[in-house]
Amino acid sequence: MSIKITKDRYVFPAVFDYADDGISVEFPDLSGALTSGNSDEEALYMAKDCLALHLYGMEEDGDDIPEPTRVPDVAVEPNQTVVLIDVWMPPFRDKMADRAVKKTLTIPKWLDDLAAEHKVNYSHVLQDALKTYLGVTDRNKC
Repeated sequence: MSIKITKDRYVFPAVFDYADDGISVEFPDLSGALTSGNSDEEALYMAKDCLALHLYGMEEDGDDIPEPTRVPDVAVEPNQTVVLIDVWMPPFRDKMADRAVKKTLTIPKWLDDLAAEHKVNYSHVLQDALKTYLGVTDRNKC
């Protein structure tokens, strides 16, 4: 069994394509990693978010992350430019681990009626119950 090693910092070239209606961004090394923005600042922000999300998904799926192409080797057209995008993954991974996920559950109607009378916050009660059941207090103590 091989152990998947992930890096904390990635730097990939992105192609910023300038058009009258905005800036589209693609990562030549990462198929499907596409975004856009209306200004350079917005395109840069969106590119960083896109890269982090795409790489996070690849890490979670156990996919091999390719080596980035060197900037001089990226072919561009006259309305395009290459921008290096740098992402630091630890805070992004933390953000993704702490994001809310929706779960569907089934309980008896009489229990739901009683909970409604007492204005029960199902999310809070379920989180507390799961932490107690699993013997943890927060994510870092799993």
